This record gives sequence, C-alpha cells and structure tokens, in this order.
Amino acid sequence: MTDLAVIFDELPTRDGGRIGIATLNAPKSLNALSLDMARQLDAKLQAWAVDRSIVAVWLEGSGEKAFCAGGDVVALYRSMTEEGENRGAGRDSLFAETYFTTEYRLDYRIHRYPKPILVWGDGIVMGGGLGLMAGAARRLVTETTLIAMPEITIGLYPDIGASWFLNRMPPGVGAYLGLTGAQLNARDALDLGLADHFVPRERRSELLEALGAADYGTRSRRDLQAGVQGVLDEFEARRQAPAAQVWPLLDHVQALTAQIDAPAAVRRILADDRDDAWLAANRKRLEAGSPLSAHLVWRMLERHRHTSLADAFRDELNLSVQCCRRGDVAEGVRALLIDKDRNPKWQHASVDDVPEADLQALLEPLWSAEEHPLRDLDCGERVR
Repeated sequence: MTDLAVIFDELPTRDGGRIGIATLNAPKSLNALSLDMARQLDAKLQAWAVDRSIVAVWLEGSGEKAFCAGGDVVALYRSMTEEGENRGAGRDSLFAETYFTTEYRLDYRIHRYPKPILVWGDGIVMGGGLGLMAGAARRLVTETTLIAMPEITIGLYPDIGASWFLNRMPPGVGAYLGLTGAQLNARDALDLGLADHFVPRERRSELLEALGAADYGTRSRRDLQAGVQGVLDEFEARRQAPAAQVWPLLDHVQALTAQIDAPAAVRRILADDRDDAWLAANRKRLEAGSPLSAHLVWRMLERHRHTSLADAFRDELNLSVQCCRRGDVAEGVRALLIDKDRNPKWQHASVDDVPEADLQALLEPLWSAEEHPLRDLDCGERVR
C-alpha cells in the first residue's frame, strides 16, 4: 500500500471520458482527514473540474472500516499543546486556522462542484467525513454505514457546514443530533436527507463498472447528472437498508427540543426515561459531553437558520479557531484519544453553569469581513 495521503486514479468510460477516483489512504486512523489529505483532494478537484474528459468523481476511503471517521483532531491537539504558549487564549492557533480554512474550503467546493461527485459512504462517516459527504451530488450508503457528529464529546460542535444543513432537517432533529452525537444508520441517513441511495457493499465494483459503461452525452452538466443517475437507479436497493432508528421516534425527538433553550433541552433529554437503546446511548453521550459545546450547538443552529452556506462556513471557521484558543477542545481530545481516560475536566460543571460572557468570547470575530480567510466564498452556484 502506498504512503500517499490520497490515492488518485482515473477510470476510462465507454464514451472516451474518465471518472476521477480519489481514495483517502489512512486506514489505521480510519481515514481521519489530515491537512495533507484536504490539500491534495482540493487541488485535484480543482483540476478535474476544468478537465472536460472527467465526467464524474468517485470519493471513498481505504480499508474495510471507514470512509472517514472525522478530522485529524490528534494533530490539532498537538498543535495546541506542543507549540507556542500552552495555556489560555495565548495558545498557538495557527495550525487550527490553516486546518479549518483548508477543510471548509474543500467542503464548500464539493457543495458547488460542477460535475457529479459520488461519495461511497461505507462504514464510519463522522465529523470531517460527513463534511466531505454532505455536499456531494450523490451520497451512497451501505449496510455498514454509521454516521454521527459526536463533536460534543471532544469539546467542539458540529461544524463542516452542519450549522447550515442540520437546519434543513425536520425541526428539532438537527439540534438533537448535535447535542447527543447520535449514531445514524443508512436508513436514518436516507430519511434525514444525509444520503441519496442505498447500495449493498458487495456491489461497489459492479457499480463502478456500470458507471464506466454509461453514456454521458454531450458532457453538459445535465447529461453528466443523467448518466450517473441512470446507473444509480439500477443499483438502488433501499428496501435492504437496516430498520430506521430516528423516524419511528420523530415526534418524541422533536418534543425533547421544542421551543426551548439549550439548558432546558439538555435537561429534557437527560430526564427522558423512554425505554429505547438508541435514546439511552444518546443520553449517555450528552451527559459525558462538554457543557460549553451544548450551548454552541444550540447557538450556531440559531445563528444559521436563515443564512447562506458560505456565511455558515465563515462563522464556523471563527468559532472553531476560538474553541481551540479558549474552549474545551484540548481537554476533550486528551481525555478521549490521547490519555484515553474518558474523564475530561470540562471548564464548566453543567450546562447551567456556562455564563453568557464565555459564549460571547467564543463568538467574538477574529477577522474583519475584508480579512476573513473565507471571504471569497459565495453562493453563486449549486449547493444542496
């Protein structure tokens, strides 16, 4: 196996075109999205976008366990603890700024890409992995798909555009997922608009062969989309997807987060005694999570209920860097992934103990509009 962070290949098509194939290549870390990965993938997507012979892009992860289990938070932790001043607001945030800027720019590019991007969301898809998947034209899930945004467990919040796309779920559901880091299967992803097609894992190679044999017409955007869709219609097998977890509990989940603030929602969820294994696991995750993060989940969804995707990414960049400077990220990563004691010492004992001043400090702008690293993002082209 090559040591390249991302393996690129091109599959010839019957009509003389090519399908670009990108494989995240860090199976030992469950393909956690590193800075090198993001840079290489972004550069290749830019090249493929203007290459007329490329009719579509296929994105997957190496190994059997994960498409991408999140961002490279271990590298983020090391940048906060091994570089510069290690305490308080003075800790070095240069790596955090570079990493998140690169990641969000890549995610946004996928949302507005001019050609079909197909993401093979097999296995674990978490955090940064969902950022790669969320904006793709065709998001494919299998019987092994497990999707989650468990950022509350490391003192972060659902970023990667989630402040925008969680708001496009049924009311209250996005907040519940963000607060609890709930794990979703393929059926849940289809029900909630995080996936488009269910394809059994064993049919991956057959699907790629069929895409190579498809007709992409004049290579117009419409013809490219039609060529891909025609193949996927033949492989669609959502009747084989696992049983839904969220949809049968939709009314209950919405009632837990309806018309209240973050502390009240947390109290309701933790006090919920409904006998259901999925709900119980979610309660446990929330109870162990960062109280500060719970507020940030709620606040960011409120701030971006009616904004553009570009504005959400700009605001997320600001908050993510601030979380590394002032928040619970270093402690959360230490407890979960470095020392693995699973006993984080959060800044606040409970969600009721988080003062508004601490939230306002995290939301304080780091750049003017003219200086913002993502100032050039716009919503002039297609986004989901």
